[in-house]
Amino acid sequence: MHLSYCTNVHAAEDLDGIIEQLDTYALPIRRRLDTDVLGLGLWLAAPAAAGLAESEEDRRRLRRELDARGLEVVTLNGFPYEAFQAPVVKLGVYYPDWTSRERLDYTLRLARILTDLMPDGATYGSVSSLPIAWRTPWDGSRATAAYGHLDELARGLARIEAETGRTVKVGFEPEPGCLIENTTQAAALLSGVDTNRLGVCLDLAHLACAWEEPVAALDRLKQAGVPVVKVQVSAALEADDPVAAADVLHAYVEPRFLHQTRSAGGEATDDLDAALAQKLPGPWRIHYHVPLHAEPAAPLASTVPVLREALRALRANSDCEHYDVETYTWGVLPEEQRPKDAAGLADGIAAELAFARDELSAAVTR
Repeated sequence: MHLSYCTNVHAAEDLDGIIEQLDTYALPIRRRLDTDVLGLGLWLAAPAAAGLAESEEDRRRLRRELDARGLEVVTLNGFPYEAFQAPVVKLGVYYPDWTSRERLDYTLRLARILTDLMPDGATYGSVSSLPIAWRTPWDGSRATAAYGHLDELARGLARIEAETGRTVKVGFEPEPGCLIENTTQAAALLSGVDTNRLGVCLDLAHLACAWEEPVAALDRLKQAGVPVVKVQVSAALEADDPVAAADVLHAYVEPRFLHQTRSAGGEATDDLDAALAQKLPGPWRIHYHVPLHAEPAAPLASTVPVLREALRALRANSDCEHYDVETYTWGVLPEEQRPKDAAGLADGIAAELAFARDELSAAVTR
């Protein structure tokens, strides 16, 4: 099992900036955790990925820099294409989608790069990606284009394995508002792909926002023959009584990311401000990744109980090896919860990783 933290929380998008962030964040985090090796779920923006895919020397350089700091990479986050920490992202994160050759080319570049970054003992590498597309617009021609690209993706991954001897799998990440929002849709829409190489990246905050029961969700995927190739260990924001929590919830409204909001009764909006304006009936779960180890401001809660149940089910019934802590929202948290500097962010990520490590260990023994 490999535990890592996802570097899409950092803004660097070129090779020099990525190497600099290793010293600013990753190395201090490893030292805080007092561990010989720290896992990174590396995010490479499309321009950096293109450069690395073209340059064997740059790939060797990045591997040397990782090794020198005791850092390990078995998984890449290939969901955001670029500019993920821009002032405004919102719907832009879903483009280019899988109807576009740009998305296919980017993902295959990531897979090729990963074969040179993976440690020798890794069973496989993984790349997470968006769940095909945002739900609209969608029609037959877009579906034909998307599934044609998925077929090309599987063939491309097979070629990479033949050339390098390394296996890389791609996991599509169900997310509220997308074509694949939940495991029911994942089972239906991915059961016909090459499931030796393609599967699901199960984000535990998204699982909670879909109000899915973890055991049933995993069984649904298993029955459909769709493997979990990667897990994003994350927690969403929860409001049992949104009316009573309205003032606190307003502090989480921000311009960078979408915060899709879902009620237990099935009512939905694509952002938190719309849910507040429409006064959706509660309780709510909100697509807002909150720090795993720290409770949000009262009277809000997090979906850590769902996370715990999911980890127990995964450790008992799945052979997934990749667990990536993905809290990318540190910079947009309410001001009093936001890290004040790089050292504060490193402290927060280290605390999350320690929490996740303990929960994964407990999941084996429960």
